[in-house]
Amino acid sequence: MILFPAIDLKDGACVRLKLGEMDQATVFNENPAAQARAFEDQGFEYLHIVDLNGAFAGKPVNGAAVEAILAAVSMPVQLGGGIRDMATIEGWLAKGVRRVILGTVAVRDPALVKAACTRFPGRVAVGIDAKGGKVAVEGWAETSELTAIELAERFEDAGVAAIVYTDIDRDGVLKGINWEATAELARATRIPVIASGGLASIEDVEAMLRPENAMLEGAITGRALYDGRLDAKQALGLLASSRP
Repeated sequence: MILFPAIDLKDGACVRLKLGEMDQATVFNENPAAQARAFEDQGFEYLHIVDLNGAFAGKPVNGAAVEAILAAVSMPVQLGGGIRDMATIEGWLAKGVRRVILGTVAVRDPALVKAACTRFPGRVAVGIDAKGGKVAVEGWAETSELTAIELAERFEDAGVAAIVYTDIDRDGVLKGINWEATAELARATRIPVIASGGLASIEDVEAMLRPENAMLEGAITGRALYDGRLDAKQALGLLASSRP
């Protein structure tokens, strides 16, 4: 079970949004590379990055910040936001990103996702962001008619490394992860699922370890980590003690 610290990039800074609204951004660190180093020094093993501007623009925008992070840490990095074509996928993987997360393009062009999985085995994840149970795209600005489970089913045998499932209604508001919906998705697919959106406290980390959530790959933490509601040492210690 992996706890992924999140770095969301907006205008070159490390921020957190509230309910996915770009005008509800709080800047937590002007130096994302330094923030990434701090996470690694705390003992985190895998970093989650989102290019927020890129998610809206449909192409990478915070590339310089991502490259600075890649140069600053040795832990693996997964990256989403604005990755919409094979050239961008290939470019980020060549620069050292361990795993790319494809969100909007998974709805718009599932054939590209499947082709990328074939070309880069184990290095392509799908981001499923749901609002009111329906998949949202274009940086959460538009809602599709697909449910999260319907989208996951499209990629069941494609070789997707993981699904990052975000409940937008919980994102950045510290109400706790929607474990019920996350577990429902995880039961409906053989693809490993990562929970995202709303992780609020050590209670959510404890919930990760419940038997009914054992099929998950892990969870992503953002605001709770930045504002001190979640103690990194305590959380990582709890996860370590649960490993055989």
